Amino acid sequence: MPTADAAVGDGEANALFRGLEDLPGLVLAVSGGPDSTALLVLAARWAKRLKRAPKLIAVTVDHGLRPEAAREAAMVKRLARRLGVPHRTLRWRGRKPRTGLQEAARYARYELLAQIARRARFAHILTAHTLDDQAETVLFRLARGSGLFGLTGMAPAAPLPLDGVREIFLVRPLLHLPKARLVATLKAARIAYAEDPSNRDPRFTRARLRTLMPALAREGLDARGLARLAARLRRAESTIQVAVQAARSALAPPPWPQHGPIVFATAAFAGLPAEVGLRLLGAAVAHSGDEGPVELAKLESLYEALRQARSRLRRTLAGALITLSSDHLTVERAPARRRLAMRSQGKGRFTK
Repeated sequence: MPTADAAVGDGEANALFRGLEDLPGLVLAVSGGPDSTALLVLAARWAKRLKRAPKLIAVTVDHGLRPEAAREAAMVKRLARRLGVPHRTLRWRGRKPRTGLQEAARYARYELLAQIARRARFAHILTAHTLDDQAETVLFRLARGSGLFGLTGMAPAAPLPLDGVREIFLVRPLLHLPKARLVATLKAARIAYAEDPSNRDPRFTRARLRTLMPALAREGLDARGLARLAARLRRAESTIQVAVQAARSALAPPPWPQHGPIVFATAAFAGLPAEVGLRLLGAAVAHSGDEGPVELAKLESLYEALRQARSRLRRTLAGALITLSSDHLTVERAPARRRLAMRSQGKGRFTK
């Protein structure tokens, strides 16, 4: 087994990209940092070893937030040319938000990457997320009060996280590799890379969490342990999803009406395991309402109110009206006047 700071060899790289050989092409997200630079190098080497390889396009997004970004994009372009990989630099234009900057930048980056993928008629974008990134993601979501699904971390492959985009997939072939091995790979090849100072900026939550990792590792909670936790939770998550689908088929078989009503037998719903019932309720609210994703804490509060109710109960959440009687639990689109009342009191707030 390779050591924690060993360079990635050809055989291991072949395994990293296994399953991608027959695709028409791949978009590589390359910022110029060590992780993404290693992704570019490893993918280019892998493609050259194949008789018929996917076409590669390296894309660097200049967010317009640092003066060094243009120089780093030019550095990636030179390296891509050396490796025989076409390169594009895209710029995030327009006003930048004062709060939630990193999240907005991530969303903008995915939008720009999706533009290149569509133009090339590719359906897969590769990013250089590592084992260390996975561990930070788990800690970040734990600190934010995430539920079980959030604590599963990043998936090796998933639809691109953009609203309405399901035809393009995000692939993370380096997710089980520590960052140190990617740095070692570049050092062995004598390839330079850039360092983004925002990765150490204490104004950002992830940067602050990153400083905690050495202390956590000394207590046994290292990156590999956090990633292992995410993998185990992902396994449990898959099991719960099967149980929720089975409950949905038994209590209120699809297809559900566009705005409801969705009707569950009260006794049958009350008999579901709590996590299954919570998720089934959330699915019905999200389907019937018109205010987007349902906040987990508010959904939990609603679910607990339903469990404690001894008589008829009516609540609104995320644009849906939930009515409980002794016989039925009904979820449907809230009347317009009730939705207006909800918005005047705060999105998703309960009203009686």
